[in-house]
Amino acid sequence: MLGPMLRAIYPGSFDPPTNGHLNIIQRCAQIFNEIDIVIAANPGKHYTFSPQERFEMMQDLMSGYTNIRVHLWDRLIVDFAERVGARVMIRGVRALQDFEYEFELSLLNKGLNPDVETIFVPTDPQYFVLRSSAIKELARLGGDISTMVPVSVAERLRQRMQRPAAEA
Repeated sequence: MLGPMLRAIYPGSFDPPTNGHLNIIQRCAQIFNEIDIVIAANPGKHYTFSPQERFEMMQDLMSGYTNIRVHLWDRLIVDFAERVGARVMIRGVRALQDFEYEFELSLLNKGLNPDVETIFVPTDPQYFVLRSSAIKELARLGGDISTMVPVSVAERLRQRMQRPAAEA
């Protein structure tokens, strides 16, 4: 007898996608039948990469998975979950500060749609300190980010973060 079809969403800005994000995706892809990665397209926030660029990077990184789809979304995440029939939302956490923020967000989402459950997935220890802001700063200063992001993302970050010659 087959169990229920488990579909989850993994929302985030993914600006840029990191090895920590990929670790959570790889682990969850073994648990859930389907995962929808939902890239936030919030015009009120400043991103390093446009929504389309983040979508393209994630599409490329997910090309080897048959059970993962990538989407752009600019509305409430619980509305996306309802639209695709997902009842689980994956949230990665690194530290207590992440958990506090994510816990409050999960309560808000639960109030908006009680049918969507949030599951917190702690990062593997080697990705504990990966924060997009720190990775972007390292890239801007010419630091080695090769262990923090996939090769294709590192190249795009280096290109985006290069300082003009007059500033160097």
